[in-house]
Amino acid sequence: MSDPLAEFDLQQSYFELFRLPVAFDIEYDTLNACYLEWQKAVHPDRFVARGDQKQRLAVECSAFVNQAYETLNSPVLRAVYLLEVAGVSVNSDRHTVVDSAFLIQQMELRDDLVSIGDSADPKRAVEQLLSEARRMLATLEDEFVTEWSARTEEAFQKAAAITHKMHFLVKFIAEAEQMEEELPDY
Repeated sequence: MSDPLAEFDLQQSYFELFRLPVAFDIEYDTLNACYLEWQKAVHPDRFVARGDQKQRLAVECSAFVNQAYETLNSPVLRAVYLLEVAGVSVNSDRHTVVDSAFLIQQMELRDDLVSIGDSADPKRAVEQLLSEARRMLATLEDEFVTEWSARTEEAFQKAAAITHKMHFLVKFIAEAEQMEEELPDY
């Protein structure tokens, strides 16, 4: 790249930026390699001596690269982005999950997590909960791919609802991993 800032397009999709097909399943090696390539090319430190305008543009491009990477590297954020690219607005902060069976399942997982300390083997108990939650998340990811691939308005709405469930599980997994780290070693 002779002048990476001149070649950089802030209007391109995140998938275009990292030379990936528009899909839920991505090649992480390609994502990581392209991310490092772009970060090296547009990092603001490279443009310190080239004036304020180039410096500002480098900061903007670098921020775009970071946001794109964060989005595509996270299955949940990638799912939301795919829907947004397809014209479906997904506001996970304001949307509630109406699937009562899923909500009951989440309450049971949380109850199990809270009572980990009462377990004879807390480490093993939290590992089992994490395994179950990760399995559930993988199932939701598969369901998302199925709905997103159908490319109908109804399927997109189902896919959006699935992303909300994915958010629940990702939060739960993060909390369980935090608890696992805090458990004393025996």
